[in-house]
Amino acid sequence: MSDLAREIMPVNIEDELKNSYLDYAMSVIVGRALPDVRDGLKPVHRRVLFAMNVLGNDWNKPYKKSARVVGDVIGKYHPHGDSAVYDTIVRMAQPFSLRYMLVDGQGNFGSIDGDSAAAMRYTEIRMSKMAHDLLADLDKETVDFGPNYDGTEQIPTVLPTRIPNLLVNGSSGIAVGMATNIPPHNLVEVINGCLAFIEDENITLEGLMEHIPGPDFPTAAIINGRRGIEEAYRTGRGKIYLRARAEIETDEKTSRETIIVHEIPYQVNKARLIEKIAELVKDKKVEGISALRDESDKDGMRVVIEVKRDSVAEVVLNNLYSQTQLQVTFGINMVALHQGQPKLLGLKEMLEAFVRHRREVVTRRTIFELRKARERAHILEGLAIALANIDPIIELIRSASTPAEAKVALLARAWDLGNVAAMLERAGNDAARPEWLEPEFGIRDNQYYLTEQQAQAILELRLHRLTGLEHEKLLDEYKELLMQIAALIFILENPERLMEVIREELEAIRDQYNDPRRTEITANTADINIEDLIEQENVVVTLSHQGYVKYQPLSDYEAQRRGGKGKSAARIKEEDFIDRLLVANTHDTILCFSSRGRLYWLKVYQLPEASRGARGRPIINILPLEPNERITAILPVREYEAGLNIFMATASGTVKKTQLTEFSRPRSAGIIAVNLKEGDELIGVDLTNGSSEVMLFSAKGKVVRFSEKHVRSMGRTAGGVRGIRLADDDRVVSLIIPNIDGAVLVGNADELLVSDAEDLNIENADIEALDIEALDIEDIEAEELIVEEDEDIDGSEEDSSTGIGDILTVTENGFGKRTPLSSYPVKSRGTKGVISIKVSERNGNVVGAVQVDHCDQIMMITDAGTLVRTRVSEVSVVGRNAQGVTLIRTAEDENVVGLQRVVEPEDDDEEISCGDEDEQEMSNAPSADVAGDATDEPKDE
Repeated sequence: MSDLAREIMPVNIEDELKNSYLDYAMSVIVGRALPDVRDGLKPVHRRVLFAMNVLGNDWNKPYKKSARVVGDVIGKYHPHGDSAVYDTIVRMAQPFSLRYMLVDGQGNFGSIDGDSAAAMRYTEIRMSKMAHDLLADLDKETVDFGPNYDGTEQIPTVLPTRIPNLLVNGSSGIAVGMATNIPPHNLVEVINGCLAFIEDENITLEGLMEHIPGPDFPTAAIINGRRGIEEAYRTGRGKIYLRARAEIETDEKTSRETIIVHEIPYQVNKARLIEKIAELVKDKKVEGISALRDESDKDGMRVVIEVKRDSVAEVVLNNLYSQTQLQVTFGINMVALHQGQPKLLGLKEMLEAFVRHRREVVTRRTIFELRKARERAHILEGLAIALANIDPIIELIRSASTPAEAKVALLARAWDLGNVAAMLERAGNDAARPEWLEPEFGIRDNQYYLTEQQAQAILELRLHRLTGLEHEKLLDEYKELLMQIAALIFILENPERLMEVIREELEAIRDQYNDPRRTEITANTADINIEDLIEQENVVVTLSHQGYVKYQPLSDYEAQRRGGKGKSAARIKEEDFIDRLLVANTHDTILCFSSRGRLYWLKVYQLPEASRGARGRPIINILPLEPNERITAILPVREYEAGLNIFMATASGTVKKTQLTEFSRPRSAGIIAVNLKEGDELIGVDLTNGSSEVMLFSAKGKVVRFSEKHVRSMGRTAGGVRGIRLADDDRVVSLIIPNIDGAVLVGNADELLVSDAEDLNIENADIEALDIEALDIEDIEAEELIVEEDEDIDGSEEDSSTGIGDILTVTENGFGKRTPLSSYPVKSRGTKGVISIKVSERNGNVVGAVQVDHCDQIMMITDAGTLVRTRVSEVSVVGRNAQGVTLIRTAEDENVVGLQRVVEPEDDDEEISCGDEDEQEMSNAPSADVAGDATDEPKDE
């Protein structure tokens, strides 16, 4: 007992579980669930066929009991349950499961209705003709063999198949962490594809699909659409829509219509399908069916669905397609073992692997046949030498006392070549020489020296072989062998001839079976890119503060001259306003960034199209947003151009720059655009061009302005770097990419797709009419909607020198101010920044900051739901260190919570004017509410 105890080794249970499960996973992947790309078989299928081959259970031999084969398989090669092996055999014998059966069964092997097969003691099987072709040349050392589970038998690691079985019969299986689902194909088409690949190894996928248009299922049916097929062939993954073949018959007498189903999708149980249809009729989920019956027989499938008189058969059939397995989705996942490793393969890769396998098989077979031919020729060569020297040899044998003595005598002397010399000269003296033959044997000094093998064959030569006829037969056989040896050597020395042999054998297989396609492939709407159906049109996209989104044609906004009456962009609730507006094309992509740092993609045409008076649709009903997640920025993108960047800022002061091309692969569930720490949120996103400037505004009145060149480009999942150094109780409230060219941007300050506010003709402070000529909107492309330089705001010395707009800052207590952009110095990234506005007990914290023009309007909203719209021109231009003026008078417990440049008028009747009147109004604006001296010099920190 103590000796046994010393055998126990303590191990870490976590390590043991990890290692043991890894061993199990690899065993399932490599040894059970996935097929080999070369022969298309899983181990159990390969072992079944090999066992039948060993038993001589070939296609042209009598049937054997299934139990006999199962016993040999589990006893010698496959140490698993007998039911699993028998189920494998049954499936290989079902014409509705395999496109080309590998087992020829006799007896009950189940049905398409789900009936189980008879017990293995009743059924009989043998290999099919195609299985014979999978095993062809197995006895010619064409593949490697390995030990079975207990080392007592040798089994092939792969079969030397002449048929591309993986594509022809497909495969499905679930491993650990991966699965495979490869559809079957037509043998003739696949071989034609192989031949095309052999002809041109650089053939394109389109070229291959001219020969292999798509899968060909044993139950036929119809494939709707080619796009999924092409995607699967290109990437290894895709899905196709498989639909039953049905026709509508009309009774000429009663005019009643009947739906007849002749073919159903692959792997669909017919009996369950009929039950499902009956259940839908009973539950009144499908209307218009009066009778349902199965009239299938040995001649084929026939499911009859009688339609009521007042119903339309086409409508009933479409309902059945959508609610039953009359139409199914077949997911393609072409995973197979390639060089011993699981790999996702495309069509071309599969064909290449099969052709490479055939090249190796034919090469090894040729080497084997050459060796055997040389060995036989070597014996015949010795016999020919004996016949040429028949009298001396007979005399030598008669004089020997024993066979051993006769053999020694035959080996001891040289013999005349006779007529063998001429044959060897034509073929080459070493043509029939075995590789193992020592130099002292064979032809030497125009004499021939026999080997032991030849001497033994001479001694075993029967007397009747000495007749003239037998002599000629022996020489003829020798000549044929020499020609065969020359041909085999030519195959090994010439790759072109080797590929020609492969091509000839594939053509022979194709012509032997010559099986027509069963499954029809039709085009449908799935083949048509939805964008091909949508007209390219420039539109205005709006997102309201409460999350309502929509788009409307840009042509709804006619161009007007300066001072014209605008049009409302939307009629929305009084407590809501438009938060984002941009001009885009219906084919453009909208990048939607959320407060949680996630990015979602939307095509413009996926948004609801609505009139100016409609609110639109809540964006939470379009995007899979989580609770308390909101969209903080939307950016239009037509092409993911190199050189453009997405610049992001978070509340904690972190900034991140990522190349726009990193976001070029949309995912329906969204992706992480920036990794946020707990409690942090994304507050702003903009597009930059590599040389833009960045401004970050904090709640405590600080601002930092720096070049984006100080922020290196990062990967999509990176967390970013520090943009501004904040106090513990501070947070970033606004990100501005200042527009230093003086263009009026629609929506975010950095929208690259900008438009002249006058051209949009949306009456509001953001888009005051400019002094331009009337334009024909239909002739304007979105890219041409570029605004002109702004006029000076008020002629003040501080601002008129730049003409680049101002920064308007608003605090939570309703105060704000306008400061020229030139007043904000450019600093380094990561500093504390300078004062943007005095934060005092009177002002409260900063709510936000926006870049504005003197013709703009701003909208402020309080936590009590109060909305106030104010003209920017009514806000004084003061220095950074000033406290600002009253913009909205709030109650004692009321705070401003939102700030936005608005993009709709106060009402349709309001005339918006800009220019001298605004300048006069601004010059006359009261200054009593200015808390600080507008001329105070800013005090940097």
